Amino acid sequence: MTGRPEPDGARPPTPEPPSPLSLLPLDSDRKTLRTRREGGLLLVELREPERGNAVTDTMLDELYEVLDAQDTTTKVVVLTGAGPDFCLGGDRHELSAHMADDPAGGAVRLSGARARRVCEALSTGPTVTIARVQGRAIGAGFALALACDLRVGAETASFRLPELALGLPVAWGGLLPRLINEAGAARVREFVLTARAVGAEEALRLSILQRVVPETGLDAAVLAWAKPLLRRSPTALRLTKTLFNAHAAPTRLADASLLDPELMALALTEARR
Repeated sequence: MTGRPEPDGARPPTPEPPSPLSLLPLDSDRKTLRTRREGGLLLVELREPERGNAVTDTMLDELYEVLDAQDTTTKVVVLTGAGPDFCLGGDRHELSAHMADDPAGGAVRLSGARARRVCEALSTGPTVTIARVQGRAIGAGFALALACDLRVGAETASFRLPELALGLPVAWGGLLPRLINEAGAARVREFVLTARAVGAEEALRLSILQRVVPETGLDAAVLAWAKPLLRRSPTALRLTKTLFNAHAAPTRLADASLLDPELMALALTEARR
């Protein structure tokens, strides 16, 4: 085979080696998700990068099915997204279709209930959940990441809640009360009202992330957390996670996130009048 010679001193780029997590044995390949498993470690990858891994009802159903199916042999679940971004939020086309099909907001309420049960499965389920965040995590993507127990982000990761700018309440998956509990009401109020992006270093200061690393170090950071967890007793892990959730609960006078589906449906219904 002949070809044009390389210019003096030029070398073809060295391909990046595959990430360790991408080499885990394939567990399942679904419409919106791909899962990989090795022992007690389960990797769940949102796999619609051409759509920014936008959250749909199908994705929520598949996520819940995967999370709900785990038994005591699964100790750690890692949630990540394919492509340059973790997740760019909810699918606006599907939301518009829901309102067109059901102007009273019933379909939006059902979608909100799906979101809530997925986020509860991540935050209160028996496994330790780790969010591996690259690129942007917006709206529903922010909520999915925050629902995880541990969160590591690339240096280029960013988080944003644009709902207010879109005429919507921050009412998806119990995000707001969890965010206030983790980051503090005053700081959360500022970036919710301004709808500005929060970069990785600020997210670290606010405890939205617990670690920030170069993007090439994301897998190593995840495995540094996962390896000792995989040696722990599943009963001890489950009870410890339950204790954390029990201690967090008294900080809330009421669980206002129960109203999330109603608030979203009401806002969309009013906007159409």
